[in-house]
Amino acid sequence: MADAITRPTQASVEQVLADRAAPDQLPDCQALLALLQRVSGEPPRMWGPSIVGFGSYRYPLASGKLGESCATGFAVRGRELVVYLVAEAPNQPALLARLGKHRMGKACLYFKRLADLDPQVLEQLIAGSLAALRRRFGPAPASGA
Repeated sequence: MADAITRPTQASVEQVLADRAAPDQLPDCQALLALLQRVSGEPPRMWGPSIVGFGSYRYPLASGKLGESCATGFAVRGRELVVYLVAEAPNQPALLARLGKHRMGKACLYFKRLADLDPQVLEQLIAGSLAALRRRFGPAPASGA
């Protein structure tokens, strides 16, 4: 299996967003930066070429090694924004029903504008996702580990 390309990089978050986001998406990107940093307690860092990640967690691979990913994050995907979160808790379907105009993949919440979403529900989903990762995989590794 090839090495994962989604790992922390030294790329500038601001530069990547300036290069990828349309002018009308930049205010939503700035709001997501603030929200995810506040909820995660972690600074933003680029993961791979396009994901702005916050924190990290390690998970076991079939090979017995550990994989690592950002605990939460977001990316610009064309005309949509995507927030990476786990929505498997029993209360998540009710929260998603109240969130607003979005679509949900396995761990990807897609939407066009933050104004289409209930900000309190989004914050609850992100906080619940981070708590679920801690329960399932333990505390986050130390920064730089």
